[in-house]
Amino acid sequence: MTLKTEFEFELPMGYVDKEGNLHKKGTMRLATAMDEITILNDMRVQSNEAYIVIVLLARVITSLGSVSHITTNVIENLFAADLTFLQEFYRQINETGHTRREYTCPHCQKPIEVDLSTLGGQS
Repeated sequence: MTLKTEFEFELPMGYVDKEGNLHKKGTMRLATAMDEITILNDMRVQSNEAYIVIVLLARVITSLGSVSHITTNVIENLFAADLTFLQEFYRQINETGHTRREYTCPHCQKPIEVDLSTLGGQS
């Protein structure tokens, strides 16, 4: 059995680049211990602890649409809804190794399984 280390996602809003192109589909890899340790030495994180998520996501997102080199500038320019989505997606894949999460249906109160990787694509 092979360990899955990279996961596809689709952002709810999408990243708009300098040319006005919209990028919604991307991939994120599992974080390593080094990813989480190295970011603590980043001067931006040391001066503003809230910046940790920006630096971390820039390290683990491997692609976003046709953008193959993800920088902190790309992450800084995401819409708030997309940043929230990516934080949850990061937690889910790094805690469980998959993109599925169980929720309770608000209507019937039964447990349902949702694939987080596809949530952003809903209109």
